Amino acid sequence: MMGLFFTIETEEEADGRWIAEVMEIPGALVYGSTSEDAVAKVQALALRVVAERLECGEESPELISVSFKAA
Repeated sequence: MMGLFFTIETEEEADGRWIAEVMEIPGALVYGSTSEDAVAKVQALALRVVAERLECGEESPELISVSFKAA
């Protein structure tokens, strides 16, 4: 079984917004009003990146699972 594993780091900014970043995808970084909001948005972004890579043949079509873990 092939799987992709992504690490998400979160941090609260000085202005109260939360930032979440997928460490394995350069530039995959989003802001949210809460930590949970930022994580949900960055997970959706990561899934869109994976879908685009699959569509373009950059990832193996045998992809079975995608997992996220908090850093």
